[in-house]
Amino acid sequence: MTTVTSGLTTQQENRPQAAAKPVRWAADVVATMREGARLRLDYSAQSLWRVDRVIDGIRREGAPYAAVETALRGLGAYAGEVIARETGGEWWATGGDHWIRTPDGRLWDPVDEARRCFGGHGSLRLLCRDATAAR
Repeated sequence: MTTVTSGLTTQQENRPQAAAKPVRWAADVVATMREGARLRLDYSAQSLWRVDRVIDGIRREGAPYAAVETALRGLGAYAGEVIARETGGEWWATGGDHWIRTPDGRLWDPVDEARRCFGGHGSLRLLCRDATAAR
């Protein structure tokens, strides 16, 4: 699991703005999965089992990273939204990167975790489990 521990200097007023892109990416992947793959994602922690399987399937098909980069970003953002909703966390952004900050102050990188899943070394379901266990 990827936990980002460095401090961010994002100001309070930038936090809602930090959520705009990942929330849109997550909504796009929910719509795409519903229409293209007939897979309903409901922003529950349990739905991340299906997301991990989708990423595993993409990897097994041998798709090049460049071809699936946007989809992975969306699936990671979806996982981030699940974590935010489960924990009361919020999106933070700096330098084009987006993290979820949980109420205990820890930072989680679900977009990078989706990339790790594609590489066969991560799990969005386990990232969510770890983030919610601290509640």
